Amino acid sequence: MKRTKHTKIVATISDKNCEPDFLRSLMDAGMNVVRINTAHQTTESAMKIINNVRAVCNCLAILVDTKGPEIRTKNINDPIRITKGERIVIKGGEEISTEGLLVVDYPDFARDIPVGSSVLIDDGELELLIVEKEGDHLIALVGNDGFIKNKKSINVPGVSLNLPSLTEKDRQFIRWAAANDLDFIAHSFVRNKEDVLAVQAVLDEENSKIKIIAKIENTDGFKNIDEILNYAYGIMVARGDLGIEIPAEKIPAIQRTLIRKCVERKKPVIIATQMLHTMISNPRPTRAEVSDVATAIYDRTDAVMLSGETAYGQYPVEAVQLMSRVAIEVESSKDKRNDLPVPRLENEVSAFLAEAAVMSANELKVAAIITDTLTGKIARYISAFRSPRPVYAKCHTGRVKRELALSYGVFASEIVVKKNKYKLVETSLLDLVENGYISEKDTVVYVGGNFGVGGGTSFIEIASVAQMMHQKKVKSER
Repeated sequence: MKRTKHTKIVATISDKNCEPDFLRSLMDAGMNVVRINTAHQTTESAMKIINNVRAVCNCLAILVDTKGPEIRTKNINDPIRITKGERIVIKGGEEISTEGLLVVDYPDFARDIPVGSSVLIDDGELELLIVEKEGDHLIALVGNDGFIKNKKSINVPGVSLNLPSLTEKDRQFIRWAAANDLDFIAHSFVRNKEDVLAVQAVLDEENSKIKIIAKIENTDGFKNIDEILNYAYGIMVARGDLGIEIPAEKIPAIQRTLIRKCVERKKPVIIATQMLHTMISNPRPTRAEVSDVATAIYDRTDAVMLSGETAYGQYPVEAVQLMSRVAIEVESSKDKRNDLPVPRLENEVSAFLAEAAVMSANELKVAAIITDTLTGKIARYISAFRSPRPVYAKCHTGRVKRELALSYGVFASEIVVKKNKYKLVETSLLDLVENGYISEKDTVVYVGGNFGVGGGTSFIEIASVAQMMHQKKVKSER
């Protein structure tokens, strides 16, 4: 049987390159989730992507990435040249930025930034050191030569700023996503549970079932990860801004910690930013990039993400193909001794059965784990235990099927709901056989419920597919 990857791939798509044939080639190469970066899209241009994705397949999940609470340079008509050692004034407001004066889009910048802070501009390309505070402005010492350009990012490592959770553009895109029944909102620069709840409040107003992915890309987000996971569906480790806020040498350990937290909480985690950055303009990655992808998979991430590689790169399909090959190789060589412990809450039947199913599958060398799920919960729980066997989840809605596109090792598809609960198992197995995922001779583990659709998980069964189908058929005919 052909090996398939268990690690999911998120690919960023631009309206400049989103034709159905292109999307189909990415899906065939291993793409599971389409990401739309709203920092570079309008709702009109993003709608073009949505329509084309849905024309290709209803199995691809769609994730919309918000801009989030951030600070940027403002009102710069021509790039401002700065020289190491000179001084420059920084302030919030509406003035025009000129030589010697940098205006930012956060009005209270001078109030909130203490003397001694480092101000990093354009993803850390330029560094300014705050040396004085005078009323409504700061005076900074320039750390290196360069040009300050308009609308470039500003980071102040170690300083918590009182930025609003959502911008007006964020609210517009969240409502647009709800109106178009998308799958995920990845909210940028999440600092605490309040930032997640602000997104949820807008979704609740729209009566939307969209799931929230919290992007962890600053010190506050990392410190508050436990409370964030109480309210978010999952997280994205956005290592670009995180690597600016936190010393680079600390990022690998933080990445591993965040993955561990998500696995323990049975929630999906995405590792993102510059994974195969060289492939934007080159057909082959560096060895370091391949090792970066491999490390994330060894660390037990659910998904890895491509940004510029697929949004505007010259080798998008090749990048997805390579990521798929790396995933397959790494997954087949994982050391079980590095498996992460997944705690079970007291009397949590679903978690107990999920762990038992994975243990049984490993010990008995079965072909697959199969489950039917109304909400996706049991499939996510099984996924958390990181079985080397595929998990085939038969879902009652297309939304749940697409939500599981972020869960490690889960291959989800829809099933027609039958009134007879025994028919549900029989129909699930028959569909998988007809599509070539399993054969009637295969032994499988089935995780299901005795109390009908929505009644919860209550049993696991281990037998050949033929035995299960015959048994269920006999019971349904009685």
